[in-house]
Amino acid sequence: MGLNIETDFGQTPLSEEEKEDLIISTISNKQELDEFEQINIESAVEWSMKQVFKMEQIVSVSFILKLHKRMFGQTWKWAGKFRQSNKNLGIDKYQIPQELTKMIDDCQYWIENNIYLQDEIAIRLKHRLVSIHPFANGNGRHSRLYADILISHGFKRKIFSWGQSSFTSRGEAREKYLSAVRKADKGDIQALVKFARL
Repeated sequence: MGLNIETDFGQTPLSEEEKEDLIISTISNKQELDEFEQINIESAVEWSMKQVFKMEQIVSVSFILKLHKRMFGQTWKWAGKFRQSNKNLGIDKYQIPQELTKMIDDCQYWIENNIYLQDEIAIRLKHRLVSIHPFANGNGRHSRLYADILISHGFKRKIFSWGQSSFTSRGEAREKYLSAVRKADKGDIQALVKFARL
């Protein structure tokens, strides 16, 4: 097929089999892929803004899958499906369904018992979703939009700014974001909560 893409630090490499599931076969490099995925993502963002979601819809495994399909379904055949290979990030592929169910159960408990502030609930869920890494690719972008939907539809608050930047290329915002993610990986979620509102 000839899809030539190199991943930057913090991005998930695709297997050759996953690359073969590209819907538009004329895409041949990372820039073209990024542009096409961005069009697909913008369509999903627009869709999400026109919908009305209840908290119980959002905090579910089925919604997580549906959102990924909306974001990448025009680009990849595996969009909205759990990854079938292990990656440099995330848990073992066979543990994904159980860990997502645990994550959803925990989130419901946080909400029902006011364990954390609303921003922190959304960011904790976003971080845990990326840590599980349920999809072959797009996990970071998916988790940010998921957190935006949770905070805006579920909690009726303003969406996150995420440093008001794109993370598809290297830059100061991406470095700050990855630094905050690394702190969250070590148990300090506050840097990521703060970054989300920059």
